[in-house]
Amino acid sequence: DKSIEDLQSAISGLMSKLNFAYRTGNGPLIHQLNMAIESYRTEYAKKMDELIKKQNIKTTVQVEKK
Repeated sequence: DKSIEDLQSAISGLMSKLNFAYRTGNGPLIHQLNMAIESYRTEYAKKMDELIKKQNIKTTVQVEKK
């Protein structure tokens, strides 16, 4: 149960490790990091959705032509 800020920090840290893995050509590590990043991004998206619902933020924009 991490906060949104914690999730952002974790994703950022994993992304820097992923960049290193790409530079070194470590395929298995790249695969593992991508899976971890995807898990964190999924959890981040869930938390953001909950936050939007709690704050009753409208996610649609209505455009009228004059």
